[in-house]
Amino acid sequence: MQSTSTPLETIDRPFITWQRIIDWAQEHYRCRTFSKDERIPARPGLLYLVQKGSVRLVGSAQVSAAGAKSKSADKTTEEAFLGFVGAGQPFELVAQSPFTLQAYAHADQTHVVWMYWHDLDNWPHFRREILDAFRYQHQRKLLWLSTLGQRRTIDRLLGFLTLLIEEFGEPYVGEGEPDVVRGYRLPWTLTHAQIGSAIGSTRVTVTRLMGKLRSKGLINTEDDNLICLPAKSNPQKTKNQKQDVEAFLDDSLDDDSLDDDSLDDDSLDDDSLEDSLEESA
Repeated sequence: MQSTSTPLETIDRPFITWQRIIDWAQEHYRCRTFSKDERIPARPGLLYLVQKGSVRLVGSAQVSAAGAKSKSADKTTEEAFLGFVGAGQPFELVAQSPFTLQAYAHADQTHVVWMYWHDLDNWPHFRREILDAFRYQHQRKLLWLSTLGQRRTIDRLLGFLTLLIEEFGEPYVGEGEPDVVRGYRLPWTLTHAQIGSAIGSTRVTVTRLMGKLRSKGLINTEDDNLICLPAKSNPQKTKNQKQDVEAFLDDSLDDDSLDDDSLDDDSLDDDSLEDSLEESA
């Protein structure tokens, strides 16, 4: 972590309040610059603002359904990807045992500003902006939960990528047609392991299903393996694409039932087998 001695680059904001807050943060040493994948020492009770770059939120929980009965249960916690916070957006972390949330800089030269909530009393209009931003994030999380509630892994994967690119995607154009938008892509890379942790799957399964989505033209990758969604050029193409998606998802049903995730299904637990035998008796 390194302090910034020079004025930070500012993003486009509709109000001059943002620049005043940046100046205030520099005067009170409330801003820092982080390198890619560097942990941001955020703590509950503080408000954080991403001034430039991107922050990756991850969570972990030291809970296990098998922990109470199995002495050999793996006690190592795995971090689950919870989403991005882009430039101009706020975030805060909550603490509630046994759940832990952490923040990392997902892009190099990520600038973060922090303050106490009562500091916003100096900027009433900006306080309303912050509350509106949190309300929007809450709505997006509800969509995220509806996606993660899908039974099939392929549905969760496609829905997850769609939501991410809808919120953070940037348009990309072809080399021969610079005026034609070919689609929208994430501005940052995302590993298959991170995607798997977000949708409750494995890296191997995500890699396999990503290949299927690419073969159907539902997604593609551009420079530096950036994930892209093709643009919908006309109604007929949109209709055909929807039919392709539905047919593809139907074809994937049998594959999903045999994917790596099914190896960890509760139906294979010894405890579940014993409960079933007792019920039948």
